[in-house]
Amino acid sequence: MTFIRNLLQFAWLQALSCIFPLIIFGTLGLTKIVHIPGLPRYDLILIICLLAQIGMIVFKLETLDELKVICLFHIIGLCLELFKVHMGSWSYPEPAWTKIGGVPLYSGFMYASVASYICQAWRRLQLQMTGWPKGWLTVLICAAIYLNFFTHHFIGDYRWLLTALLFLIFLRTKVYYTLNSQTFRMPLMLSFVLIGFFIWIAENISTFLGAWTYPDQEHVWQLVHIGKISSWFLLVVISIIIVAQLKHVKIGMTGDRQA
Repeated sequence: MTFIRNLLQFAWLQALSCIFPLIIFGTLGLTKIVHIPGLPRYDLILIICLLAQIGMIVFKLETLDELKVICLFHIIGLCLELFKVHMGSWSYPEPAWTKIGGVPLYSGFMYASVASYICQAWRRLQLQMTGWPKGWLTVLICAAIYLNFFTHHFIGDYRWLLTALLFLIFLRTKVYYTLNSQTFRMPLMLSFVLIGFFIWIAENISTFLGAWTYPDQEHVWQLVHIGKISSWFLLVVISIIIVAQLKHVKIGMTGDRQA
């Protein structure tokens, strides 16, 4: 019974942490059915996302500090989207008023929703970590991963080398979380993989609902290549490192464990 109680608590806290991603999924599904004359679908999605973000703050589902992190991910995500769409990695085929370089502005919210989940899960599960690497090392690997998303189009893809380095850097890092006053732990690298896998599932749902389209999905939808899990895994690493480092700076963490 203790196991079941903890499992249910974990599922509930995860669901609460996914409020913003669920709003986006709901919006993608709703706008496939509901159309407003004169208002392109991508623009309607942007309006709903903006209202949802305001609502998250008004109803105190997110803090102002979390909003700052989310805004940072808007910028990171939009820069990546502009480059990837330009290179033909994927596309947004529908028209919109709020498109820049072929990228609708609502796309930034999809990256921000990942940051929202991480921030909320961190707070609701009372995450702490031990064995966190030196700050300069995490910043360096984070920058290398982000740059690889761009440079692999020109000088080769080094994601597997970066993944191997991540296992070395975070080999001793454990993440602690609390359920019903009990503390549990798991290797941080395992949490990276699990979150990346579930984002890949979410990506399949998103492309099915027309959020964006990969070249092999232009004529008929098909499952996103399983290799994309590695991309989401690396994006999750960037997200968690940024959140962790910002929290480190904010609370002046000392010792091995960080809150």
